[in-house]
Amino acid sequence: MSDIQEKLPEFKSGFVAIVGAPNVGKSTLLNQVLGEKISITSKKPQTTRNRILGVVHRPASQLIFLDTPGVHRAKRPLNIRIVETALSALGNVDIVLVMIDVANPDPESEGFIVKKLQEIKRPVVLVLNKIDLIKKPALLTIMDNWTQFHPFEAIIPISAILGDQIEELIKAIEALLPKGPAFFPEETITDLPERFIAAEMIREKVFRLTGQEIPYSTAVTIDSFSEKKKGSLVKIDATIHVERSSQKGMVIGKNGSMLKMIGTEARKEIERMVGTKVFLKLFVRVHKNWSKDTKALRKLGY
Repeated sequence: MSDIQEKLPEFKSGFVAIVGAPNVGKSTLLNQVLGEKISITSKKPQTTRNRILGVVHRPASQLIFLDTPGVHRAKRPLNIRIVETALSALGNVDIVLVMIDVANPDPESEGFIVKKLQEIKRPVVLVLNKIDLIKKPALLTIMDNWTQFHPFEAIIPISAILGDQIEELIKAIEALLPKGPAFFPEETITDLPERFIAAEMIREKVFRLTGQEIPYSTAVTIDSFSEKKKGSLVKIDATIHVERSSQKGMVIGKNGSMLKMIGTEARKEIERMVGTKVFLKLFVRVHKNWSKDTKALRKLGY
């Protein structure tokens, strides 16, 4: 063995679940550590509905992050599925990141998560997000309070949106990773197909641009996605599913203005992802009460 090989640390790799209440910044954190957007974000809770995987490549480690939907006490069939998706990730990971919004605590959801922590036989790191929105004495009090709930391996205050303390967080995770080879090739940043990410980007624009009621009643499916060839135009047909005719009118807007805005904003993001021009055609379809129908939930990918 050469001197160089002897000095290299053993390679480490592992899966890291990001869990927390709705809207604490889990998807923002994933996009920040990747340096690329694969997980959609909005100020509305329950934006993330599926498990999103992102791979961070470091010289001596590979960190595979799982961005999970917000954990909360769910009643509607869709929300129950969403929470089940989040909790199912916990049993198959090496490290759990519990993320808290220090500026807007959610005692009910946090209490539910604390209860679940007692069942987890995994190293847990507490991530205190949005530290840019509170003063230091308040942050120290929050840190002190949380140490009473669980023996965390580390407590790391961060601002996911500003990128503050992200390197410190990654180093804390690296220290806890098991030794092992890389799971993914170096060029991989996610296992998700472009079709899925495109559908999510369209859904994000619905979340961001429409009123309070509409986002939770919408799902997006990709009907066709033409293969990308060098320098060619990617053509995408997608359907926005809503639950009532009145919602269809709101998503389309006066003279199609809202649908056009959703399409324009989504197209720009999809073009950044695929690296070429995109022709995006959107349809709106009424799928009555799909979020309460287990057969429809399966059909729409939940």
